[in-house]
Amino acid sequence: MNPSSDRRLIWGIALTQFIGWGTLFLPFALVLQPMEAELGWSRGELNGALTIGLLASGLLGIPVGHWVDRQGGFLPLTLGALLGAAVLVGWAMVDRLWVFYLLWIAMGCAHATALWAPAMAMVVALARHPAKAITGVTFITGLTATFFVPLIAMLVEREGWRVALLVMAAIQLIPAAIAWMEFRGSVAPPPALVVHGGEALRRALRRPAFWGLALCFAAHAFIGVGLGTHLVPLLREHGLPEASVLLLVALHGPTQVAARAGLYFAGTRASMRAVGIIAAPLLVVSMIWLGFAPPDVVWLLPFVFCWAVADGLMTIVRAAGTAEILGREGYGAVTGALSMIGVLPRTAAPFALALVWEAGGGYGAVPWLLAGVAALGAGAFLLAVRDRG
Repeated sequence: MNPSSDRRLIWGIALTQFIGWGTLFLPFALVLQPMEAELGWSRGELNGALTIGLLASGLLGIPVGHWVDRQGGFLPLTLGALLGAAVLVGWAMVDRLWVFYLLWIAMGCAHATALWAPAMAMVVALARHPAKAITGVTFITGLTATFFVPLIAMLVEREGWRVALLVMAAIQLIPAAIAWMEFRGSVAPPPALVVHGGEALRRALRRPAFWGLALCFAAHAFIGVGLGTHLVPLLREHGLPEASVLLLVALHGPTQVAARAGLYFAGTRASMRAVGIIAAPLLVVSMIWLGFAPPDVVWLLPFVFCWAVADGLMTIVRAAGTAEILGREGYGAVTGALSMIGVLPRTAAPFALALVWEAGGGYGAVPWLLAGVAALGAGAFLLAVRDRG
């Protein structure tokens, strides 16, 4: 594809990510309780498999990043999408816990190759205006939960969780086809961004900004993955009707899109440093509100608003802010290293929140734990933006 065609790049990447996140990540939270009921596995055991999968994904971050820096993202995006579809088929047939764990190791490999990091590395390398292109991609991906959560919930209710996963497997073939058709002829990243990639990573590791971003992104990932897997049962525990639970979860996407709309139209005038300074503290506010809010859908709307705005903007900062603060050289390897450093908090989140739930007999302590993590991340981001290299 022609690297000057940002619009084509945006649509191609956005569709692979919109479908990929919807089929490879979102189903877990919605099939968690049906799997508990049918198979008799505990919530901790089930979340342990997700933890192992996320660990595998994080450990692959640097090698996949190096590959994308040197060869482009065509093969990772294509093969990762196919692997994800195959894992979903296996998941739909599983009846042994050890097989479920093996499947999630494979799913972690699919996440590392088909989802965010290699896709954003392609955008940063090929787009004329990377920050604006990334915002354009997130415009579309922000609606992932809005589309897929009701779809998966309906399939689980009507056909059961196994059939729902088989449907997701079929849908996941679409990103593989898109990657094959759109990126097969894409050029490799410009040599200037590749030749010094290893040295760029070594330089980044010596900067306080790198470690500030690593801690901030790890905190953001802990919250995002933790809530992604536990928000539905948390809201159900509040006693909310199922329709209200699904409404609150589904509102996350449109709210993200609204926040990103302002950022997109601000264009190159928007500094990722300034965006992060706004978004990181807002994440703290959202978790505190969740802790105080009574179990009423109206009172929980501000939580959804603050969390979605912060989450949506921090997702852009993670991709475009890294390039702005640390530079574009060796972007794939640098972001892979950031992901790898954050692998423990990210992978621990589902299991840790499940343990808090089991120990406390409910989710009462979870918002306060997440508020503390968000505050740590906000402080780390301030450290990163103060380092001008």
